[in-house]
Amino acid sequence: MKENLLGIDVGGTKCAIIYGIKENDELHIIDKKKFDTTTVDETIDRILCETEKMMNLHQLTPTNTKAIGICCGGPLNSETGIVMSPPNLPGWDNIPIVAMVEKKTGIKTSLHNDANACALAEWKFGAGKGTKNMVFLTFGTGLGAGLILNGKLYTGTNDNAGELGHIRLSDFGPIGYGKKGSFEGFASGGGIAQLSKMYVMEKLQTGQKVEWCTLQELDQLTARKVAEEAAKGDKLAQSIYETSAIYLGKGLSMVIDILNPEVIVIGGIYTRNKNMMEPIMQKIIDQEALSCANRVCKVKPAALGEQIGDYAALSVACLLYTSDAADE
Repeated sequence: MKENLLGIDVGGTKCAIIYGIKENDELHIIDKKKFDTTTVDETIDRILCETEKMMNLHQLTPTNTKAIGICCGGPLNSETGIVMSPPNLPGWDNIPIVAMVEKKTGIKTSLHNDANACALAEWKFGAGKGTKNMVFLTFGTGLGAGLILNGKLYTGTNDNAGELGHIRLSDFGPIGYGKKGSFEGFASGGGIAQLSKMYVMEKLQTGQKVEWCTLQELDQLTARKVAEEAAKGDKLAQSIYETSAIYLGKGLSMVIDILNPEVIVIGGIYTRNKNMMEPIMQKIIDQEALSCANRVCKVKPAALGEQIGDYAALSVACLLYTSDAADE
């Protein structure tokens, strides 16, 4: 059976409207329209306009379209469908985006934060397919997480479950989530950039030369640049990623002990640098995690790649209409 779905992916720099068809356990992306995120009013108007255009182009109606899913950075309220001042969306203060989309389209709509939406996507269509208990980590600019527990998305009392990035792993270390030494501080693009500056500065201040970074270039140092140098065999760059991998292992050991998942799926930087990080991370997990829980848990790279945002928005739509069907 083929089911039409629409997705809206709201990002800090780009937005996208996605049309997909779910057929049995497969999700096929048919069309996508991307555009820049600008002011609040302009962006919302564009979202509504492009959604209407997508519907007209593919002859989608409230009758033949199951649901619309919206994914967006938090904080937000998934029950009321309101976006509440996300840091990457200045001015989006208490925006009732679900009500706006439903009024425009006549199609039932749902909202989830991007980490939860990506967790749904990897669970239903990616690396966590077929599991009952799965944890998803974004490992991008920051460290977001989504939890699938007992075959359901778990969002907590007020949509704040799974904020693993806020866990403090060390009294000292790079700052992430407003906390020095946090999980996000060690396992995110922003955190690795901070680590890199510390390691490189230490070399430069002792009179040593770093071929790939001068003092003037220090502020522009990124996780991607360090990964490129590490892949070339640079020992300093490799030691930076080794530190990140060690703390990734420590954080995941806590997740394994507390939640006992079947699979932990990690996206972003880990997916691109798996070969470099996995052996170190796994060694720490083997040392730290309960052996009985570790034995049944696999850590996998995300499978949906650059399309994960598209799948995420459509997966929110899938969750809405399957939940409705279960309630009937």
